[in-house]
Amino acid sequence: MPRLLYGSAWKKERTAALVELALRSGFRGVDTACQPRHYHEPGVGEALAAVFSSGLAARSEIYLQTKFTPFAGQDPNNVPYDPHASLTQQVRQSFVASLVNLRVALVDGLVLHSPYPDDRDTLEVWRAMESLYDQGLVRQLGVSNCYELTRLDALCQKARIRPATIQNRFHAKSHYDQEIRAFCDQSGIVYQSFWTLTANVEILKSPEVADLAAKHERSAAQIFFRYLTQRDIVCLTGTSSKTHMAEDLSIFEFRLSAAECEILDALLLRSAP
Repeated sequence: MPRLLYGSAWKKERTAALVELALRSGFRGVDTACQPRHYHEPGVGEALAAVFSSGLAARSEIYLQTKFTPFAGQDPNNVPYDPHASLTQQVRQSFVASLVNLRVALVDGLVLHSPYPDDRDTLEVWRAMESLYDQGLVRQLGVSNCYELTRLDALCQKARIRPATIQNRFHAKSHYDQEIRAFCDQSGIVYQSFWTLTANVEILKSPEVADLAAKHERSAAQIFFRYLTQRDIVCLTGTSSKTHMAEDLSIFEFRLSAAECEILDALLLRSAP
């Protein structure tokens, strides 16, 4: 899994062009979902087909992650599965739709877009996802929008195929998921952050980040992304700017010192309520 993923949400008819631009710019990981409400998954498939046919990259070089989205998160007028079917069937129907949309035979990551209110429903969906894993159609499983450590721990204990990733909004209101991230470190789970810049405008404007940006001759966004990747967080970025795509990918050209990372650690602690 690359340490930066290109997020395809909210791009609608621009999805194909922007995902292709991201891949041509150097991104090798794409995040999407079978959720027409916020994602245009067929556009991701169009972009992948264009990149593969041009010889720019092989399928094996791209980390492709999609999601199963429960009915509560779908547009009720445009659901990619039968909402009256069992949860197991919903997962299967959604996944088949994803393979068709993405024009691939398997995906690298399948993520439960959010846990259900009832843990029994979450586990039923997880069992269906495990079945897809068993068939070799998915390389790893994950969960998103899970902000309660007790629920993540319970899923890990009951799962036959444990979550390999968790993708959460990274912001102060959730205390930057400090407990969940510590659990992930101990459990070998990769933590992915989304809304990383949008939810942290005050962090990006802070004197600490400004000082580091000036010292390293980088933007505030580059400093923050680099810090998080050095803390073993995989960051999603959904920029539509070719310039920002290049800047995001260039963060691996420099490295923050341990002391500089500790400055940002302290900044996050102060920012969390």
